[in-house]
Amino acid sequence: MRYTRGAVWAGLAAVALAGTAGCGAQTTRAGEAVGRAGAIMAALGRATDRTDSLGSAEVRMSTELKGAAPIAMEGTYSWGDGYAYDVEMDTKAAKMETLTRSPSIRTLLVDGAYYYDTDPQPSGPLKGKEWMKVDASAVFGDKGAQALTGTSGAGSPAAIMRGLRYASDVRDLGRQTVDGKRATHYRAVIDKNHLGRAKEALASGDDTLFGSVTGGADSITMDVWVGAGDLPVRLKEVIGTMTVTMDFEKFGATADVKAPPAAQTGDVTELMKKAAARQ
Repeated sequence: MRYTRGAVWAGLAAVALAGTAGCGAQTTRAGEAVGRAGAIMAALGRATDRTDSLGSAEVRMSTELKGAAPIAMEGTYSWGDGYAYDVEMDTKAAKMETLTRSPSIRTLLVDGAYYYDTDPQPSGPLKGKEWMKVDASAVFGDKGAQALTGTSGAGSPAAIMRGLRYASDVRDLGRQTVDGKRATHYRAVIDKNHLGRAKEALASGDDTLFGSVTGGADSITMDVWVGAGDLPVRLKEVIGTMTVTMDFEKFGATADVKAPPAAQTGDVTELMKKAAARQ
């Protein structure tokens, strides 16, 4: 199918933040970290609690892969009752021009599945359909997808913030201005032994689309800028050869994210898995 390669890249962008830490790391690490850098961990703890309590945000995000143009996304992220989002993604950067004539493509994450608002295709699973569906297992493998979608909020911004509590080598890099806002910049590294559930997704290596495109990863480096009201202004993660940056525009009061009607949806999960295996 002509659209399979485009779907591979778009699927990667759509799940870039899934697979992060904060999905079940050992709680004993928190006590050790506080003993080493109490002030930093206290500040990150307050930011985590605030982020978790608000449950949603309007965000701008960029995913960068080595040798490829950044993929921009903008919209709503929700984690109050499981992780979901409703965003607009740059069509050309995601290499999905064969699927839609629109310069941007609406992308949803609901219950561990990704949906793309495409133009109806003349043949195949998307014939006459308005939405393309890709299950997370096509990107992370079956075990990785189960690990990331089996707990409430796994992979969400709130989960990323929780993961900072279990990091090693946490540093305060000082005050900076990002996105026009004054904030304190912190950097932390979470190694493979303390990735919790995210380890399943990262451990699969080249056997999955996620592993083959990122080049695999033994750790995640996370930068967070915490601004007014103990809320993050920006999050940045480096996972292998992939860098994900998320800017928060507004917290709370966002609409619920729902899956599109099944009758309007074509599932290309198996095509995605076969395409990943060939690559």
